[in-house]
Amino acid sequence: MSGALRTLARTWAAEQTAAVVVEVVEAHGSVPRGPGTRMLVSASECAGTIGGGHLELKAITAARARLERGETSRHEQHFALGPSLGQCCGGAVTLSFAPLDAAALQRWPASQPLFHLQLHGAGHVGRAIATALAALDCDVDWFDQRDEEFPAATNLGSPWPVHIRCNSVDTVEAEVQGAPPGAFFLVLTHEHALDLRIAEAILRRGDFAFFGLIGSKTKRAKFTHRLEERGIGAAAIARMTCPIGLPGIEGKEPEVIAAGVVAQLLQERSRVLRTMPHDDETTPVPRRPAPLPGRR
Repeated sequence: MSGALRTLARTWAAEQTAAVVVEVVEAHGSVPRGPGTRMLVSASECAGTIGGGHLELKAITAARARLERGETSRHEQHFALGPSLGQCCGGAVTLSFAPLDAAALQRWPASQPLFHLQLHGAGHVGRAIATALAALDCDVDWFDQRDEEFPAATNLGSPWPVHIRCNSVDTVEAEVQGAPPGAFFLVLTHEHALDLRIAEAILRRGDFAFFGLIGSKTKRAKFTHRLEERGIGAAAIARMTCPIGLPGIEGKEPEVIAAGVVAQLLQERSRVLRTMPHDDETTPVPRRPAPLPGRR
């Protein structure tokens, strides 16, 4: 959401919409959102969230009061998340209130994506997964041989965001090499033979963070045998996740499958974070790769 919120902020600024950027600049103890979290408040709209509850209500009220008074300076205010706010978090935050202007945009850094995903397959499940990812700050290159399978809008009817890129190519398995190191892969095409070729390309790379293949335990067993015949080692094959989705979620509807799969991607992203050196500059994925030539 932070990337989309930053884009919206630039749009509002270009349209000269009077608004206040509310930002968490300090946080201590148990708090709903951490430093760097922002929301936009205009006279009639709010976008983003600093954590909800009474704190957010007071922040919106304070921001709109600043708009009514025409204040143009940056201001900070401290809030204890205790009984006075009707919240029991126990922590404390400092919020800044600044007009949405060029200076506020300059202070707003571009966010790193949660992960880079190659999504192979634009069938019902692929569309449901892409729809679920539309609201997340991630990079998605979506591949299918059939250009007509890419829908014009998400399953909810909203336009596709810029971070989901549709790519219609004949040899989709060759596109595996274009993903950055540490990428996530999901394979759920319309042909098992194509799934196998893509799976082989991913496993031969070996530098992926997650590879999920749609299918049953029977499909996994068959693919294991075929991949072994193609010279893929047991250790590499063991990294292939099949079936996909968090265990314990019943239902075969595309939207149910998508919910379990996206949750699994977020879980894997958290696992990657836990295994990496931790400092303010560390991120689990590289920046967005250069656009692929000849793609729509």
